[in-house]
Amino acid sequence: MIPISDNIRYWNKPIINYWLIGINIAVFLWELKLEFSDTLGYFVNSWGVIPAQISGAITNALFFNSAAWIIVIWRIFSLLFGIFLHGSFSQILGNMLFLWVFGKTVENILGHRRYLIFYLAAGILTGVVQILAAPSLTVPLIGSNGAIAAILGAYIMKFPKAKIHTILPLIIVYIPIELPAFLYILWWFVQQLFYGIGSLNIPPIGVNQSGVVFWGQVVGLCIGAAFMRLKR
Repeated sequence: MIPISDNIRYWNKPIINYWLIGINIAVFLWELKLEFSDTLGYFVNSWGVIPAQISGAITNALFFNSAAWIIVIWRIFSLLFGIFLHGSFSQILGNMLFLWVFGKTVENILGHRRYLIFYLAAGILTGVVQILAAPSLTVPLIGSNGAIAAILGAYIMKFPKAKIHTILPLIIVYIPIELPAFLYILWWFVQQLFYGIGSLNIPPIGVNQSGVVFWGQVVGLCIGAAFMRLKR
């Protein structure tokens, strides 16, 4: 199922959504360049969210060396930057497709500034939850999965009966259909199981441990739904 648009009319151009998609794609192209030069592993391990490094830096700063707060601040910045990193073609394509279809409607509800804050905050909060869930994890966690899940949660809370214009690929025939929005939450989670297709070569041990990422997405979904509920 390939979502292409919804039946919700929007009145303002979703400028922030366009910028977010553009930045994500630009960063991924930069990752491809780094992969060709064999420096992608160093880059992702430096700027991805590595729970063990962040929890270790905080422990060191609290109990052993106050000067280590500089390292803590640098590692915490990865919570923001890691939102814009992706580990595979399927991950970036899937996330950007859902951001394109559902993000523009959420942006029109929230307005440009609040939408940007909502997107970034949701991505950061899901990263914090992942750190708390697996503080000793040494695998980088990257991707906008948490932010996209929050957008889906906000969307379904606001428009539970919305219809999504969809293309259903059937061999070489593409059938246009309409599906209820809630089905796309299930489909998006199923899609995440296949994010490893077209994975980039990120040594030494890859990225995104599936269990931790999954629960981060669940938290993102809840954050989006709760935010939209409170907004009412």
